[in-house]
Amino acid sequence: MTINKRFILSYVAPLMILMSAMGLILRDNSRKIFYLPIGVMGISIIVEKEVRRRLDRKNILKKIKSYKKIK
Repeated sequence: MTINKRFILSYVAPLMILMSAMGLILRDNSRKIFYLPIGVMGISIIVEKEVRRRLDRKNILKKIKSYKKIK
C-alpha cells in the first residue's frame, strides 16, 4: 500500500497551527514569541491554497462556458 505524498503534506499546515497554539498556551511569557511565526505560516498556507483553488475553479468554469458558446 502506497501513501500519497499530497495526503501527508495536507496535514502540515494544521499541525503548524496546532503546534503554535500549544506553544502559546503552555510556554512561559519570554518564549511565546517564538511560536507566532509557525502559526502565521500555517494560516498563510491554508489561505493561499484556498485562493488558488477558487481561481482554478473560476478558470475551469470560464473554459467550459467558452466551449458551450462555440457549439
